Amino acid sequence: MTAQAKSEPEDQTEAIRSVLRAERATGESTLADLDAQLQALRSASVASNGDDEHDPEGSTIAFEAAQLETLRERAGEHLDEIDLAIERLDKGTYGICERCEQPIGAARLAALPAARLCVRCAGLRQ
Repeated sequence: MTAQAKSEPEDQTEAIRSVLRAERATGESTLADLDAQLQALRSASVASNGDDEHDPEGSTIAFEAAQLETLRERAGEHLDEIDLAIERLDKGTYGICERCEQPIGAARLAALPAARLCVRCAGLRQ
């Protein structure tokens, strides 16, 4: 086996790791932004004497806070999934479906780098 043949899987692994790191950085940025929005909303609600619960013109502060909390929770879950994908990459199981143990398609991994299931098995979950 040539040195080039040995380095191709390593190069591919590093390329995947780079994609996952970029996904993680984006997720961390999103999480920080959501935290800042929540803090600003909470600060605004403390400073406000308004009765937003009975304001017919818009959504309530509580509703907006609940939406931001849900988005924050999902962003955190996405970071967890990325961390698990990095662990799978380190173990050599990245790109293998956790249910059927068949390869996950390249297009699916390109769209969802932290995917744990192939398209077929992901469809069975629903």
